[in-house]
Amino acid sequence: MALTFFNQHQKTALKLSNFVTLQLCNYLYQMILVTGATGLIGSHLALHLLESGRKIRAIYRDKNGIERTRSLFKLHEKESLFDSIEWLEADITDVPSLERVFTAVDCVYHCAAFISFDPKDEEKLRKTNIEGTANIVNFCLANSVKKLCYVSSIATLGDLKEHENTIVEETEWNPEKPHSDYAISKYGAEMEIWRGLQEGLEAVVVNPGIILGPSPDITGWKTGSCEIFTKVANGLPFYTKGSTGFVSVNDVVKIMKFLMESDVSGARFILISENLTFEKVLKKIASALKVKIPSIYAKRWMTAMSWRFDWILSVVFQRKRKLSKSMAHTLHSTDLISSQKIKTLMAFEFKPIDKVIEEVAAFYKK
Repeated sequence: MALTFFNQHQKTALKLSNFVTLQLCNYLYQMILVTGATGLIGSHLALHLLESGRKIRAIYRDKNGIERTRSLFKLHEKESLFDSIEWLEADITDVPSLERVFTAVDCVYHCAAFISFDPKDEEKLRKTNIEGTANIVNFCLANSVKKLCYVSSIATLGDLKEHENTIVEETEWNPEKPHSDYAISKYGAEMEIWRGLQEGLEAVVVNPGIILGPSPDITGWKTGSCEIFTKVANGLPFYTKGSTGFVSVNDVVKIMKFLMESDVSGARFILISENLTFEKVLKKIASALKVKIPSIYAKRWMTAMSWRFDWILSVVFQRKRKLSKSMAHTLHSTDLISSQKIKTLMAFEFKPIDKVIEEVAAFYKK
């Protein structure tokens, strides 16, 4: 009798083991599409997924972008993994180019976006971030994609009311409050994700803070959040006492992968490690780079004058804005942002920003 029970138990365990193995194999052989794989988040995500044995298809608009991603893999001595990426030329705003991209795709990480705080870029922001995301959602629905992960931003989070002191995922967006064109475009993109959910698409949204991570090449250090290191290295003299959320790019991609492999859908998650003042972050970066520490406090009236002067220069010399009204406001904002929701869900511990800055600075000095 004991032998019979053992045999039955052994058969059950074997069936369960075979089922788990089959499920794992099915996932490993799924085709995963990554948009924005030539950017900071997308390139790190591709590396992370390939290290986990996943199959990756990525889209690009120009071959220079591919080389930037290759540089990241070289930086981490993983160039052999880079060669396994299936690259297809496409643009998220060009519907015909996306037709073959979605063939046999099981999951999609939508990281592609246009980032600008220049009011002159309003039309391009809307076309890329809203219309482009709508195209991705439509192709996911048409091709029965199993799940979509969309990378949004803390710029789309709600606005605190008088009795509230911390911004969370449920904080309501107030359309009457001032928001940058970038924030509005990303908020509109999120609306496309929620539309997809109503039409049957499984999806999750992540809202990272300012993402800190190494750029694979010199061009990348002049754009996005990486530009902070370049400006400090070049002797940035000013700082402000406003604060916001910061997070490591590696933490972001780890959480994205976890959410996509979980049964979570129809939810958004704030991803920040810490709320820190710009003063502390800039001075920490300067210390890590061993350069002059920013020492001049840019008060509100100074940034108010600066964005107006920058506007005049942009009109006279027809150049892109370096400081907009919304950016000036953000530099002095002190709203607290919470990422407790994701911490509770997956018992996740974010890497301290001091350590992140040290790591990124080491890459920068190379």
